[in-house]
Amino acid sequence: MATPDPSRPCMVTAALSGVVANRDQCPAIPYTPEEYAAEARRAWEAGAACVHIHARTPDGLPSFEVQDYQAIRDAIVAVCPVVVNFSTGAVGVSVAKRLAYVQEVKPAVAALNMGSMNYAKYNAKKKRFVFDFVFTNPHAEIIELVEGMRAVGVRPEMECFDSGHIGSIGPLMDMGLLDAPHLVSLVMGVVGGMPGTVDAMLHAVRLLPEPSDWQVIGISQDQWRLLAGAAAVGGNVRVGLEDNFYVSPGVMARSNGELVEKAVRMVRDMGREVATVEQCRERMRLTHA
Repeated sequence: MATPDPSRPCMVTAALSGVVANRDQCPAIPYTPEEYAAEARRAWEAGAACVHIHARTPDGLPSFEVQDYQAIRDAIVAVCPVVVNFSTGAVGVSVAKRLAYVQEVKPAVAALNMGSMNYAKYNAKKKRFVFDFVFTNPHAEIIELVEGMRAVGVRPEMECFDSGHIGSIGPLMDMGLLDAPHLVSLVMGVVGGMPGTVDAMLHAVRLLPEPSDWQVIGISQDQWRLLAGAAAVGGNVRVGLEDNFYVSPGVMARSNGELVEKAVRMVRDMGREVATVEQCRERMRLTHA
């Protein structure tokens, strides 16, 4: 079990774009390296110490190419000192291709999806699924990814969409593939995974191995309630346009910075400090920028 410590500064991450949404849905989503850099700086100025990146081509299409990740990372670090975290999640993209940009660009952190699942979004008003697919992450691929990250000094951020995914951390620890502290994200509110409730979050936290430095990722309208719960019990938080467009019901964010501003205010209203970039680098024991 991860021991709660509400006295620790809260690490705030901004997930800048995601891979699915486009500007027809939210005009603030960045496409070009310059737009990623501007959004990263807005998030950093608002209090985020880390940014999570899914690369895009300049016309907004998802990219898994080294040159796009390199260009986005270079543009970001030129304007702000944030910790850069790359996604490795994908459907129908080889592990070799996903490892190539991690090993070539060497971000400080890379996300590591910890299990397979049905991954869906349901529209209750229309009584149908908006999308519905199987997100496959077998153990062999998880091991290949974490070994590839470890070989170049990139820290894995283990994304757990269900409580069963947390159980996959133990074998990696036993194999000597993880260094403490274990960076764990609890992704909540995806249909097919953990429900977006504080009760489910607390259950998941009780399952985490020691020592874990964990954050909650709340999807859509569940985000703010889960953020409050995580902040109250010593967890870290992620916000951003990948996860949620809205600063309040019906009010769309004009930037990632607006979402970070609200998150920082909520954390501070609970009496916690927000972690600086330097504090995050020290706690996560990072090798790269």
